[in-house]
Amino acid sequence: MPENTNLMEHDYQHTGRNLAITVILNGIITLAQFTGGIISGSLALLSDALHNLSDVISVILAWLAHRIGLRPQTQKSTFGYKRAEILAAFINAITLIAISIYILIEAVKRFLNPKEVDFRWMLALGILGVIANGLSVLILQRNKEENLNIRAAYLHLIGDALTSVAVVIGSVFIWLFKIFWIDPLVTVLISVYIFIHTFQILKESVGILMQFSPPEIDQLQLVLVLQEIPEIRSVHHIHLWQLSDHQINFEAHLVLAENIRVSETNAIAINAKRILSSRFGISHTTFQYEYSSGEGCDC
Repeated sequence: MPENTNLMEHDYQHTGRNLAITVILNGIITLAQFTGGIISGSLALLSDALHNLSDVISVILAWLAHRIGLRPQTQKSTFGYKRAEILAAFINAITLIAISIYILIEAVKRFLNPKEVDFRWMLALGILGVIANGLSVLILQRNKEENLNIRAAYLHLIGDALTSVAVVIGSVFIWLFKIFWIDPLVTVLISVYIFIHTFQILKESVGILMQFSPPEIDQLQLVLVLQEIPEIRSVHHIHLWQLSDHQINFEAHLVLAENIRVSETNAIAINAKRILSSRFGISHTTFQYEYSSGEGCDC
């Protein structure tokens, strides 16, 4: 047990340090891009700066949620604080979608009223953005599969890196061909990209917060698998949900084929838990045993 605790603490410190480094990198690029966007008149640069600012906030939120999520359960919070990270992912997704809609509206206004843009600021700060965001992506590469919260922060940073590339390409077009409408066009591409990639995070986080069943698990198949156990005649009153993106909970009433003693149900539970874990990745189960026809039950 102490060994697992030390390992968890080491992983937490490593993830926390990586998140802190990405905050510093994105803070620097955000200040530079806001300044350059105002001076150059580039909406694409300002939208990228706004996106970077949201990343600074989202990564700080991810770090806080990651820290809170490691707290042990208490008498008041019997499930612990694992959902803190899901809540952070939800807030990050909502924020990003709102930003993408805002910069899309601003891009349409710029299309209607084109403005000359200083490509030198766009090019220089776009390259700086590619470097800073690229480093941030590499730093969080190892941690991205830990949970939905870290993955949301990671996608933020990938989005930033790609939008910085778009800013660089846009500045080159303005430099070579004097096509100033490329600036709002790049802005539109940035906002659409953000929206598409953030919507999936929002969908997953809402599903977990609403305690929806994991979409990858077929409940009918799950019931059929349980009913293959000889001691179980039928299954009803099913509840299947995710506590976090890595913990799936399942509870059900099991109607037994024979009227056996309570002590004999332990072997049934062990077998059922093993099957559910190996076949469906379910990590926590709660069973209530019955011996009746099951008629009239909320199947």
